[in-house]
Amino acid sequence: MIHVLATIEVHPGHRAAFLREFHALMPLVHAEHGCLEYAPAVDCPTSIPVQARLGDDAVTIIEKWADVPALEAHLKAPHMANYRVKVKPFVKGVTLHVLQPA
Repeated sequence: MIHVLATIEVHPGHRAAFLREFHALMPLVHAEHGCLEYAPAVDCPTSIPVQARLGDDAVTIIEKWADVPALEAHLKAPHMANYRVKVKPFVKGVTLHVLQPA
């Protein structure tokens, strides 16, 4: 199993539009071979002093995949190409972390 944390930085004020497109994509990704988890998350307000906040213009995608080949197939899926076109106007940048259990 591998873990993926993808932080999507969106243009100011476009997070809701990005999330609408992302939620429409989710059922297609959940149906992919090897997808164990795929969901968006945003900052949770807390009083924890060491919390590093991403802010209102970011979404973190939390993913779990059976293995690297499943993730690589996901990235090449036709619905992902279509999704990238739809969200391009909203996305400012992407940071991707692919991790394995230690």
